Amino acid sequence: VNYVLAHYVNYVITLYSLSSRCFQRSNKWDGRPVPYKKFQIIKEEKVKQFLEIGKIVAVQGLKGEVRVEPWCDSQEFLCEFDTLYFDKGATPVEIQRSHPHKNIVLMKIKGTDTVEQAQLLRNKILYMDRNDVELEEGSYFVQDLIGLEVLDADSGVSYGKICDVTETGANDVYHIKDSDGKIRLIPAIPDVVLDTNITDGKMTIRVPEGLFDED
Repeated sequence: VNYVLAHYVNYVITLYSLSSRCFQRSNKWDGRPVPYKKFQIIKEEKVKQFLEIGKIVAVQGLKGEVRVEPWCDSQEFLCEFDTLYFDKGATPVEIQRSHPHKNIVLMKIKGTDTVEQAQLLRNKILYMDRNDVELEEGSYFVQDLIGLEVLDADSGVSYGKICDVTETGANDVYHIKDSDGKIRLIPAIPDVVLDTNITDGKMTIRVPEGLFDED
């Protein structure tokens, strides 16, 4: 019995060792089994947590205020935040006050109280945390749309990737660049854009008759 038990224990240890190696990743593996959920999380990390929202372009006045060029829908949207970030989200900064001024935003960041301190912030990019914004259903951050692969709903053919988004009075327009560099435009309306999957990096469309006739 002891002989059989010893062989059984060795068998279990061998299986455990093999299963552990099956979960190893090629990079940054710390020697421990990695649960399946870890791979799901890695996939979800394709979606950026921190998004560019503006750039500090100049100093304003003598009390540490800065001039910010908005990289978002409006100056008012930029002024809604109490906390923004430097260094791609690594460094939070408290916004003491901000308000629109012509085509920019005047902003006071806590801890920046002199012209000299404000000068050090010139050309820095400001980031927002996506968790601080609740998007309406069917709305997306432009930075999430750039790079999505666009597929035909019926044939599965890839038209290329979204390279730009422009606004019109009625709806946005998506610019799709194919592998040859050719750009096609589609309206961002429900009849054309059937599905947008940010996590998988894909958009499914149905092209109306005549839209791509030049092809």
